[in-house]
Amino acid sequence: MAGVTQPETIGAVFHSAMLREHRCLEPDSSELCPQCWLWHSSGLQPVGGQHLGEIGGVGNHGGARGRLSYRQSLPQTGENVPMTTVETSDRLYFRQLLSGRDIALTDPLAQQMVNFVYLVGDRETGEAVVVDPAYDVAGILGVLAADGMKLVGSIATHYHPDHVGGEMMGYSIQGVQELLELAPVPVHVQTAEAEFVKKVTHLSDAELVCHDGSDVVQVGDISIELIHTPGHTPGSQCILVHDHLCSGDTLFLDGCGRTDLPGGDPQELHDSLTKRLARIPDSTILYPGHDYSPFRGGSASMGDTRRDNPVLDTRNWR
Repeated sequence: MAGVTQPETIGAVFHSAMLREHRCLEPDSSELCPQCWLWHSSGLQPVGGQHLGEIGGVGNHGGARGRLSYRQSLPQTGENVPMTTVETSDRLYFRQLLSGRDIALTDPLAQQMVNFVYLVGDRETGEAVVVDPAYDVAGILGVLAADGMKLVGSIATHYHPDHVGGEMMGYSIQGVQELLELAPVPVHVQTAEAEFVKKVTHLSDAELVCHDGSDVVQVGDISIELIHTPGHTPGSQCILVHDHLCSGDTLFLDGCGRTDLPGGDPQELHDSLTKRLARIPDSTILYPGHDYSPFRGGSASMGDTRRDNPVLDTRNWR
C-alpha cells in the first residue's frame, strides 16, 4: 500500500462531516475542545492556531462538534431515548449505554464526548463485563444491578481517559480506578497498551490482565474475542462477541480513529481496518466507541459500514 505514511496523507480520508462548524480558541485557551486539548497537552501544536478538524492527520474522533454546548446544534434526543438493549435469541446479554444520556446525565464533558459504554454477559449465569467504563461508575453498576447481573471483569479498548478514566482538560473522569474500588475485577488490556493504561489510570500490574493478538475472555458460556487492532493507539482492541463487534475508536460508522495522538500509527490503522478486521462478516453489527453518527442509531452492519464508510474504501488509501 503506497502513500499512507504520514498523518497529513490520511487526514482528508479520516475527516468527517461531524467536525463541521467547530471553532476553538487559541491553543493556550481554557476553552479548547477535548481533543484539541489532548493535542496541546501532548506537546503537539495545531498549525496556525487552527482547530484539529481543519488540518490533516485527523480522524473522525474527538467529540469535536463544538465546545461543551455543542448539543444546541443537534437534535435534542437525550432525555427520552432509552438505552439500547440488544435482543438476542440466545443467552447473550448486551447493552449499549451512551454517556450524557444513559449515564452521567448531568456531566457536560460526557455529553460532549458522547462515549458508548458496553455491558456484555451471560443471562443464565448472571455474569457480565463492562467495556470502557467511564464518567459514571455508579450509574454503570446500577444498570447491571437492575438487570440482575454481576460484574466479573472490565475490558479497555484503549488508554484514552474518555474510555478508562483519568485527567483530561482539567477534568477528572471516573473510570477503571473508581470501578475497582467498588468492584475489584480484572481489567483486560492488550499488552501493547498496558503501560499507557497504567500511566493514565494509576492501576498496577496486578490489576491488569494482558493479552496478545486474539485472546478469548470467557464470561459464563459467552466467549468474547479480543482482537488487537493497533493504529489509533498501539494496543487498541475490538471486542467480538457472537455477531457484535465493539470497535472502540478503531472504527466508527462514518470514519475511524485519529492517528495524530501519542502512539497513533496510520500504517497500523490501515492494516487493522483492511486486514485484521477483514474476516468480520458483513452481517456482524458494528458498535463504535462514540456516537459520532447520531442519526444512525448507534450501530450498523459491517456490510453497510463497508459500503458507506470512506475509510474502508481502498481507493482512498492510495
